[in-house]
This record gives sequence, C-alpha cells and structure tokens, in this order.
Amino acid sequence: MKKLIVLGSTGSIGSQTLDVVRQHPERFSVVALAAKKSWQRLVKQAREFKVQAIALLDDEAAFRAQEELQDSKIVVLSGKKGIESVATWGEADLVVSSMVGMAGLVPTMKAVEKGRDVALANKESLVVGGTVLMEAVAENDVQLIPIDSEHSAILQCVVGEDPKSINRLILTASGGPFRTWDKKKLSQAKANEALKHPTWEMGAKITIDSATLMNKGFEVLEAYQLFNISLDNVEVWVHPQSIIHSFVEFVDGSTLAQLGPPDMRTPISYALSFPERLPPRWEKLTLDLMQGLTFEEPRWKDFPCLEMAYAAGRTGGTMPCVMNAANEVAVELFLKEKILFTDIPRVLDKVMSEHTTIIKPSLDEILQVDDWARGRAREVGRACTKS
Repeated sequence: MKKLIVLGSTGSIGSQTLDVVRQHPERFSVVALAAKKSWQRLVKQAREFKVQAIALLDDEAAFRAQEELQDSKIVVLSGKKGIESVATWGEADLVVSSMVGMAGLVPTMKAVEKGRDVALANKESLVVGGTVLMEAVAENDVQLIPIDSEHSAILQCVVGEDPKSINRLILTASGGPFRTWDKKKLSQAKANEALKHPTWEMGAKITIDSATLMNKGFEVLEAYQLFNISLDNVEVWVHPQSIIHSFVEFVDGSTLAQLGPPDMRTPISYALSFPERLPPRWEKLTLDLMQGLTFEEPRWKDFPCLEMAYAAGRTGGTMPCVMNAANEVAVELFLKEKILFTDIPRVLDKVMSEHTTIIKPSLDEILQVDDWARGRAREVGRACTKS
C-alpha cells in the first residue's frame, strides 16, 4: 500500500486526489494533510482518512482545528513551518503537492530533500524555482510526476522514448471563458464571468489564470523544465473541447497525443499509481466526445500573458518568479474587483520591466525577489484603481 501526504487537500486537486484514494482504498492510505485555512473541511478529511497529522497555514484556523480534534491523536501544526513539517512527516511514499501559489514551493523542496517522490500540481514550484527544484530532484534521486493534464499527457506519450527523439511539444488550451470576446468586451469582464470555465472544474486562482491564458504560460515553462526542451519547441494550440491534452512530435515526424474527458482524476490517478495504471470509476472517452474537435491559434495580442510567460522563460533566472508573484497579486485584486481584467497583464508588464534579473538565484534569493515583486505589484495595482 502506498502512503500519501497531500498538501492542499481542501482545494480542487487535493479533494479530487482524496476521491481517487476513496475509490482505491486497497492501494492508498493517507499519512498527513495540509491546507491554507479551510480548517473545517480539513478536520473532516483528517477524521475520514485517519491521518497522523495536519497543518494549516493560517494560525487562527489551526487553533480552531486543534480545538475540534482534542478528542483524537491527530497532531495539528500551523504556519509555514507546520506545512513544511507535514511535507516530511513520518513514513510516506509520495507527496502530492497541490497547494496553490508560492506557498507550495518550499514544502515541495523539503519533500524532495527528504528523498520523497512528488506528484506535482503546484505550478509555481517549477515556474518560480524550476532550476533549483530540478537540481534537488536529481541530487536526491526522486521522481517528480506531473499532475497537470497537459504534462501528464506528455509523460504518457514519452515514457520509454529516447529524450533526444522529441522534436516538439504542443500543449492544448481550452481558451477559457473569454475565448471569443473582443478586446472592448474583455475590459468589461467581471470576476463572476471569469470564474465560469467552459470545460474544467478548478479553483478560483487557476480559473482566472485560464481566462488570461497565464495558466497556459505557466504550463509552457513547466514543460520546458520537466522535459528539458527548448522554449522554441513548445507550442500552444487552443482546443475548446479539452479532449486532447497534449501532442508530442518526434524527430521522424510521428506525433502522439493523449486523449480523455476533461476530468482531473485521470491524471491524478496516473500520478498516484505511476508507472502502473488503475481502472477508472468515472467517465471514459466516447465517440460522442470525439465529434467536432477543433483547434485554433491563441489570440496573442488580446491575451498578452501567454507571450509574457515565454519572455520570462527566455530571460530566465528570477524573471519567472517576478511574473508569478505579480500575477498572484493581480488576480487577487481582480477577484476583489479592485482592478479590471485587462489590468492584470498591465500589472505584470510594469513589475517585470522594473526587475533586474538574477540569473542563477538561490532559494533564499528567489523568496526575497518574490516579496519585492508582490509589494511592487500591490503598488501598481493601486495606481490602476485610481486611474
């Protein structure tokens, strides 16, 4: 039986991970869980899966969870150190890293340094600390298994292949809820509209990133790090039906693709059981789903975040960190209706243009740059509000 730790267990990916565990109780057990502040849901999960420990980033939430669990032997930890402790807790075979945002980077690093395999859904770990993280993965001889549907698709296409035979990666994007909106309409987009994703059920932050195409930009940088391929050989095609998750083109011109209904439990299941496969207990591919599949070029000018991600990746160093931090702040401001949807790329562009890149940063330098970029993004966001 494989023992799991789930970071971000109350979020979309974490909850679906536990759903896969429920469906295969003979294959998986859960050792520890962590979340940011949803203490009631975390307590319920902790009792159901009989975990040894939980952690909450929010101290007040941790205090409430501690009170609720007084009748149990479950250890309750709090703050950043608590999350890091859970990432390395007890005896575990696999750590599922699905905390949203920069909060997932250090715990993921701690898990890798502990010598644990990681199933990665936290994009920021690779976008922000990709070089540092991949070096740690190599040094500790662990597996980093992607959960993102696009990267899971690529992995499934390249297993057993010579890495040198890969010519091009093509990531598909749904296009988000505003795929057909013109520029004028985009400037009037509201948060509740941006949160209505046409095909995927995801958390608020990633759903907004999908609407701006920033999420796909993150995934381009992830693919670059995971599969050691030039950014010039990673493309994005808009595929509204979200049935084909990625293509891999090989040097002989052959192209493989991975297909499936838009259900994150499929790549989660693959990551948990890798290199084995488990029978699904959810919707499978049908002929009806294959009707009318379409593809189109991204609208680069109307959704500039995608090009910004490529630019940040080509610059390298701390620039992706700055982009990510500014984006997290801008998305938060948009969700609070403090800035316009079209202000999100403006905030990113301003903050990125002011940054002097550190080419080979340490983890401490990455964290310092992250703090600076967040502060500057808030200042730029306030200026957007006043204009």
